[in-house]
Amino acid sequence: MKAAIYPGSFDPVTYGHLDIIRRAADIFDELTISVLNNVKKTPLFSVEERVKILKEATRDMANVRIDCFSGLLVDYARQKGVHVIVRGLRAITDFEYELQNAQTNRLLSRGALDTMFFTTSLEYAYLSSTTVREIASFGGNISGCVPDFVEKLIYEKYGIVKEAD
Repeated sequence: MKAAIYPGSFDPVTYGHLDIIRRAADIFDELTISVLNNVKKTPLFSVEERVKILKEATRDMANVRIDCFSGLLVDYARQKGVHVIVRGLRAITDFEYELQNAQTNRLLSRGALDTMFFTTSLEYAYLSSTTVREIASFGGNISGCVPDFVEKLIYEKYGIVKEAD
């Protein structure tokens, strides 16, 4: 079975993430979306909330699993018996950062872990979770960035009541 892990913070999950998830799910027999519990960040949503959101956002994808982890990705991948990591690229700056991570993971895994890069669809190239959080924190329109139910949850976190259109 061909399996891969798509790790990330997903705080919140965006249409860009979901685009990568759908495309990777078409290639792999099983795709595990793994929410990173990064103690260096202060997330908008808890790990448990992000797992729940991702389960809802991917409920129509039978071969997608949602999990969480902390620590080194190479250790997590080894525990899962997975040898491929999926990452999305929006711009050249993403590539430089992701290439360094891919090379480090390959070194730490002694060649057992490869990274497959997916370039983001052009319609989502501008999109990042950070941007979504910033726009939402000021009450801006994020409807084109995240699914409706995620939009509602984000505004609730910021204490913003949005009128129905």
